[in-house]
Amino acid sequence: GPVLGAWSFPYGTSSSLPEETKKNLQNGPDLEDFVSGDLADKSAWAEYKGNLKRQKGERLRLPPWLKTEIPMGKNYNKLKNTLRSLNLHTVCEEARCPNIGECWGGGEYATATATIMLMGDTCTRGCRFCSVKTAKNPPPLDPEEPYNTAKAIAEWGLDYVVLTSVDRDGQCVHFQFLFFRNSKIVVECLTPDFRGDLNAVEKVALSGLDVYAHNVETVPELQRKVRDPRANFEQSIRVLKHAKKVQPRVISKTSLMLGLGETDEQVFSTMKCEFSYST
Repeated sequence: GPVLGAWSFPYGTSSSLPEETKKNLQNGPDLEDFVSGDLADKSAWAEYKGNLKRQKGERLRLPPWLKTEIPMGKNYNKLKNTLRSLNLHTVCEEARCPNIGECWGGGEYATATATIMLMGDTCTRGCRFCSVKTAKNPPPLDPEEPYNTAKAIAEWGLDYVVLTSVDRDGQCVHFQFLFFRNSKIVVECLTPDFRGDLNAVEKVALSGLDVYAHNVETVPELQRKVRDPRANFEQSIRVLKHAKKVQPRVISKTSLMLGLGETDEQVFSTMKCEFSYST
């Protein structure tokens, strides 16, 4: 399901990728091939003549099994038109997600999902892994945003919503106002660390949500390299612990990115630490 201000149904969805794309992904090189450096001729991608690793001074083009179709379709257009008419922003667009066509399109039997980013399209942080634009003094919040978000959810007939404001550290009441208008919807919130303000964490945790999510993003050893200097692993763990402490019934949730240079041992150690706050 989506994260960061997202809307989705609570049950599983099937992929809307074309069969040819699925086949290319399955038969193409996997992570182990790249790690081992064994990218010699393989039957699965023997016909591809381009480079699989970037050479100095050259541009590395995506191989066919990683290319996606231009976003289009009834579901895609419906989501886009609704978002534009209500002046809402999505992580899908602001972070330039390559999977936007699949998520918004939905497919014949899949659920179309979108990721709404509350509190505008500009972030006050500057994490190296993210493409969302940043500013020290972002524009003022749209007072109609909670209402417009609730209106969009109602129009789409969804019963599970994931909301986020990871781009801003304040205004936790934005969440509370939205919950009041959608009391029957299962709510998940992906929050920032509120700069360590546990009072803000408590307000969100006690506002009626069902799932409290906050991402540690990476292992402790890579925090300064990957995240904005104002964020750190210990602060994120305090946020998750406090949310669970003040509201034991809430489901706590976090996410960890892989492929940034972490070791297996660091990943296992981080997961153990993350698990400890929820027990």
